[in-house]
Amino acid sequence: MNRRRALILLIVLLAVIGFSAPEWSADWRGWLGMAKAGNQLLVSGNIEAHESVLAFKTVQSRIVSLPFDEGKWVKAGTVIAQLDDADYRQQVVIAEASLEVQRRQLDIARQNLIVAQKSIASDQADLEMKRLDNQRYETLWQRGNATTQTRDQAVTAQKQSQAALDRDQALVLSAERSIALATANITSAEAQVGMARIVRDYTTLTAPFDGVIVVRQAELGEIAMPGTPIVTIADLDHVWLRAYVNETDIGRVHLGARATVTTDSLPGKSLPGRISFISSEAEFTPKTVETHAERVTLVYRVKIDIENPDHALVPGMPADAGIELSAP
Repeated sequence: MNRRRALILLIVLLAVIGFSAPEWSADWRGWLGMAKAGNQLLVSGNIEAHESVLAFKTVQSRIVSLPFDEGKWVKAGTVIAQLDDADYRQQVVIAEASLEVQRRQLDIARQNLIVAQKSIASDQADLEMKRLDNQRYETLWQRGNATTQTRDQAVTAQKQSQAALDRDQALVLSAERSIALATANITSAEAQVGMARIVRDYTTLTAPFDGVIVVRQAELGEIAMPGTPIVTIADLDHVWLRAYVNETDIGRVHLGARATVTTDSLPGKSLPGRISFISSEAEFTPKTVETHAERVTLVYRVKIDIENPDHALVPGMPADAGIELSAP
């Protein structure tokens, strides 16, 4: 019986020591990644990456090509999805035809200008001749060597020649205005062709950067509406570790502090990183922690940017990091 009591007392003593010893407390906090090792703070979290939700802009049509599934790696510029573009291609054809009409209108206006300008040269020569005739007949009439009718005919001929010149000068002005209008119409038609081509190109969805497709929200044959998400792509060139630091340790963690990141997926390999973000507000520990005592602990969210040249780190991957602490 005495041995039994001694054993019970030993178990109780060990339990008390375990909950009160600092190093055991640190291990208890290990899930949160707040254990200290020398001048480093060990944190744990998950890899995250910049994600872009891709959707079609302006256009609405049926999806005819959706070549990639979730988890597939794509290069920048790769076609992610394609819509039926028959309607939009026809709009380009119509806009191009309208542009050709305006160009022909400009050619006609230029030809009219040339004709009017040549007529003016002829009119000016004719007017000069009629003016000289009028002067001669006027002199002859004053001397009594020409009839009044002949003199009046010369005056009328000069006036008719002047009217023809005025008419052709007006035609020149009209042709110049027609050219200006046709030129403006061509500019407008060219803009319409450009817009029609842009809208047609909206039927092709391409990857904006190298990355991996993490979510595919659409299926082949669906009618894609403007702004409806089609795929979500993650930029693996810019990844970070999201972790939490206890409020008692946050004072020794600074922006730009170096960190070493490791993951079970890459045994024996460590990746360099730096603290790029420290939350200005404390929050309660995420509810994924199992014990209530730890969930009510205040922590600060941090981001650790990681070099990922081989794209070995992907979103959702668990990882650990050792953050270099500043001197207390």
